[in-house]
Amino acid sequence: MAGKLWGVGLGPGDSELVTVKAARVISSSGVIAYHCARHGNSIARSVAQPYLADGQIEERLMYPVTTETTDHPGGYQGALDDFYAESAERLAVHLRAGRDIALLAEGDPLFFSSYMHMHKRLADEFDAEIIPGVTSVNASSAAVGIPLVEGDETLTVVPGTLPATELLTRFRTADAIAVMKLGRTFTRVRDALVAAGRADEAFYVERASTSVQRVLPVGEVNPEEVPYFSMIVVPGRRNNPRFVDETRTPAGEVVVIGLGPGADDTTTPQVSAELARATDLVGYKTYLARVTPRPGQRVHASDNRVESERAEFALDLASRGARVAVVSSGDPGVFAMATAVAEVAAEPRWQEVAVRVCPGVTAANAVAAAVGAPLGHDYAVISLSDRLKPWEVIADRIRQAVAADLVVAIYNPGSASRGWQVAALKELLLGLVSPDRVLIAGRDVGGPEQQLTTTTVGALDPASVDMRTLLIIGSSATVAVSRPGGDLVYTPRRHVG
Repeated sequence: MAGKLWGVGLGPGDSELVTVKAARVISSSGVIAYHCARHGNSIARSVAQPYLADGQIEERLMYPVTTETTDHPGGYQGALDDFYAESAERLAVHLRAGRDIALLAEGDPLFFSSYMHMHKRLADEFDAEIIPGVTSVNASSAAVGIPLVEGDETLTVVPGTLPATELLTRFRTADAIAVMKLGRTFTRVRDALVAAGRADEAFYVERASTSVQRVLPVGEVNPEEVPYFSMIVVPGRRNNPRFVDETRTPAGEVVVIGLGPGADDTTTPQVSAELARATDLVGYKTYLARVTPRPGQRVHASDNRVESERAEFALDLASRGARVAVVSSGDPGVFAMATAVAEVAAEPRWQEVAVRVCPGVTAANAVAAAVGAPLGHDYAVISLSDRLKPWEVIADRIRQAVAADLVVAIYNPGSASRGWQVAALKELLLGLVSPDRVLIAGRDVGGPEQQLTTTTVGALDPASVDMRTLLIIGSSATVAVSRPGGDLVYTPRRHVG
């Protein structure tokens, strides 16, 4: 009868944090296996030492490389893959002989642990059971002594080995943060925390739960003395005493943000961070429906036709100390709320209130990307709405853009109260360009009802266009290509006269 593979989580380093079940399995297993570096010492074995029994076979799985280079033909990863395969076969010999194996793992066996490489190679052939362990995240949080997350706060766990740009993105959008795998990555992690404005909130924890545990503010750490078994912990701001909101002005502020065209993944990390920090959310009810407010945030929804009143309301809230996020779809500076807020904020009574604008992905860019690159050369952006400017002005601007041979992106083409303008646009275009001029209609791009149509000016059906549709009218150089790998529309960047 084959033996059983136990993945034994040992916890973060204190032998007293080994679970009762883990201690029992360690004592009763015929084989004790553990990974180690080339120096031969094993932290896992030292943690398990009190529970080892006489006569047990020990299998020391020594890594051929850790951070150094290798002459293996497959490079660093090739050397590790061969090591894992050879180690798994060594353990399989014991299992086939009927011996149970306790494979020791610091922390938890499935949380950044070497155990998982053996599990993936052996679990299909042998009975394998995992005993969870206290993670280093839990131990470091306990060492700091501050609630890590509370309520709807989320925890982001990242390895310090990520590229600096990826670390920065994660740090900017996270509530609470735990960074593992420090050592030589410490400086890069620290610099990313500084760039994200989170360094002052961060704690460095070294060898959590052990007799040599250290806890320091990140800014006081010497990078030359950081071991691999250390972490950075940033508790959520709800309980973090080191969080000082330096961006808040005494009179509050208004931040105008763009959610992007529809899909959540087109909302930028910067916008997500501003939404999380806001005390009040102000906007058109349809756009606010895309935002999930956190507990305590006040939501102020209004109709789409009261932009100036909405801007004044937001500025008034900010003047009384609130941090207000004014929510637009797409980009707030493209036919949206940034202009309305700036216009009202220019009035004398609001000139002391801080106003910032955070950009978003525009509908024009989203539609263009969905079909290829029709905006690859010069283009114009024109709103078809005549609520704030007369139709004659709109028509003249379209004529001028077409005469300049620009691609034209048409916003706000139609609504329940403006059903005639798309037909008028088509008639206007047919007097200026060939009926076979490329035209793209994108509706709810990125949303659940997305519709993309590549057609021509002559074939455009005005009845199919509504307020949620954006039109892109190609220039004389715009090309639509049908291809097995996916249709594409593009406008060459070169101008041929």
